[in-house]
Amino acid sequence: MMQRMVLVWMIIIFVLPSYALGEVVRVKDITEVEGVRGNQLLGYGLVIGLSGTGDSQNSLFTNQALSNMLEKMGITVNSQAVRARNVASVIVTAEFPPFAAQGETIDVLVSSLGDAKSLQGGVLLLTPLKGVDGKVYAVAQGPVSIGGFAAGGGGNQVQRNHPTVGRIPNGAIIERTVETTFFDSTQGTVTFLLRESDFVTASRIAAVMNEQLGGDKARVIDANRIVVTIPEHYRGRVAQLVSVLGELPVEPDVPARVVVNERTGTIVIGGNVRILPVALSHGNLTVTIRTEYQVSQPPPFSEGETVVVPQEEVQVQEEEARLFPVRSGNTIEDLVSVLNSLGVSPRDLIAILQALKKAGALQGELVVE
Repeated sequence: MMQRMVLVWMIIIFVLPSYALGEVVRVKDITEVEGVRGNQLLGYGLVIGLSGTGDSQNSLFTNQALSNMLEKMGITVNSQAVRARNVASVIVTAEFPPFAAQGETIDVLVSSLGDAKSLQGGVLLLTPLKGVDGKVYAVAQGPVSIGGFAAGGGGNQVQRNHPTVGRIPNGAIIERTVETTFFDSTQGTVTFLLRESDFVTASRIAAVMNEQLGGDKARVIDANRIVVTIPEHYRGRVAQLVSVLGELPVEPDVPARVVVNERTGTIVIGGNVRILPVALSHGNLTVTIRTEYQVSQPPPFSEGETVVVPQEEVQVQEEEARLFPVRSGNTIEDLVSVLNSLGVSPRDLIAILQALKKAGALQGELVVE
């Protein structure tokens, strides 16, 4: 608990106030260019070469897939008679990156579909990867790296990471390209999208872009989009324009927000959060109930019976409640100082923040995860 408290205060004191000091970042770090995006690929394949850790006979789709593969190679096998434990059915996923060319390689993720125990040492057979349109954009094949292991048997077993999920670095070759258009050729514009929508940040980005390009080339459409008209001297060199604009420094506006994770006890408070005049009181009530059992033994040669008599004791201990004022204009650092003096735990801190928000004293958004 003490280590968690130290971690919470380190997050609050050292990380968050930096935003309030006006940190400057690059435009490319907080925006994306409209049209520059990846695409998801999906495929079904077989992993072979497993040391008896593949799918069992209950995985009928594995037996059927293995039988179909052997039939294509000229070997006819009844799927009901397949007893191989060195094969596992897997789902292969990958992300097709933007601007990828035919012949390039990408990483793939291999996940067990049946009841295989481990994919350790397995090799993925040739697997076509399709897009949402059903077309094949890449083919994957190669040894699977799981980054862990599973050893032992029965009640004695040691496992590290997830042995039924693995990766194949550069395991897929791109066979079909996807056209990526990152500017509007008819309108002659490029659109930048903010990762965190904010009108103030969008206006600041447009201002620095106009200062760089001259005139009113950059226009704020909404809290998420800035449309830039391509200057004449950048016609045919739009990629260079995007690179120049992406390196421009800008000061993003950080919203006043408090994020609370009740499961882990983590509290992250933005440096722009303000506290209105309020008084905090903190105290604990501890109730202890203790039961002791005493044996009542009758005298010798008597007709009495031995009985067990419970002795109950209830103790109530209440800590003295202390009232601490928080004055007008106080910032989050002042609040941290007060809560430190109260000696609150992360769970108490969450309750205090929720109470402050309900009382209207916490000027910011409270997000509870």
